[in-house]
Amino acid sequence: MSLEYRSPEYRSPDQRAADIARELPAALAHARRAAAYRDMPEVPLADLPVLRKSDLVAGQGAAPPFGGMNAAPLGSLARVFLSPGPIVEGHGYGPDPFRFARALTATGLRPGDLLHNCFAYHFTPAGYMLEAGAHALGCPVFPGGTGNTEQQARAIALLRPRGWCGTPDFLKTVLEKGDELGLDLTSLAVAHVSGGAYLPALRAFYTARGIAARQSYASADAGVIAYETEANDGLVVDEGVLVEILRPGTGEPLPEGEVGEVVVTTLSATTAWPLVRFATGDLSAVLPGLSPCGRTNMRLRGWMGRADQAAKVRGMFIRPEQIAAIARAVPAAGRLRLVVTLDGTRDVLTLRAEGDPTLAERLAAALADATKLRGTVAMAPPGSLPNDGKVIEDLRPVP
Repeated sequence: MSLEYRSPEYRSPDQRAADIARELPAALAHARRAAAYRDMPEVPLADLPVLRKSDLVAGQGAAPPFGGMNAAPLGSLARVFLSPGPIVEGHGYGPDPFRFARALTATGLRPGDLLHNCFAYHFTPAGYMLEAGAHALGCPVFPGGTGNTEQQARAIALLRPRGWCGTPDFLKTVLEKGDELGLDLTSLAVAHVSGGAYLPALRAFYTARGIAARQSYASADAGVIAYETEANDGLVVDEGVLVEILRPGTGEPLPEGEVGEVVVTTLSATTAWPLVRFATGDLSAVLPGLSPCGRTNMRLRGWMGRADQAAKVRGMFIRPEQIAAIARAVPAAGRLRLVVTLDGTRDVLTLRAEGDPTLAERLAAALADATKLRGTVAMAPPGSLPNDGKVIEDLRPVP
């Protein structure tokens, strides 16, 4: 196993903090080479605005194709992709630009292993992301791509790969097809899954087949954000990114254990696609302590839902930013949750809030001011509302 992909993971927390303090200014200076970041002020990271996918879509619509997000000219890029949104992403040359080698190593892939890659190779970048990571690790790749279940199973039986990667449920489909066809697919020992829900029943299925299947949390924009290790205890944040957990709709950092939105900053001073405080739209929380595997970086609990909550009420959209405005107006309140229900055909708003009942009147006024809609306030004891990152809960029946 290459020390290049292991040694940074075992740094002391103090050494990592010192290294990031040196790397972050260089990464931000590099980001300013991209037109979108050219006027970014030299202030602490926490004071910079959060970048959302909707910002990418709007920027790329106004200045196609990249919206100024590229820190390298089009002619120097290796590939250009188009993900749902639509969002354009540019990949540069160089080894493993989206840092999958470390995640594949944690999965159990080793130099020389053949990796059967069932991520897509067209339009979206996942197939090439995994391939680049495998190549950096010293592994050949079979580009299986998506679909074609029977052909995938026959290819595994013929090529005998040790590793597999793709969406969490697709490997089960391929293995069951192999069983149906009477094929020997027992060469598979490790699998790296991403891009979907990795449910406990799936994990148990793969374990029963003798396959160590571990997941990563990644995006087409940021690459690997965090990944599972042999400890199977949370997802360790990748060494190439800085992760913040923010209260949805705000730039406010949350303490360890609180569920909030995952926001990512890349730490590379050479990447063609720098990201500064990029809001993934996903919810997670920081796990306390260090991983039992010995890696020392922050750990995430995994995917816990979507942060980009919105509800259309009486013809108007309510967004997390408006709940954040209520929290700023009444800072003595704890967690807030706006619940939307239906009374006959009428939308009903109830703001659930933690704190002293005397805050209810101020919260009702702040709700009306932030949303231009009236609702009731239901106070609850401190710490009693769910720690799930949800600030808008729409309980109206789906038509």
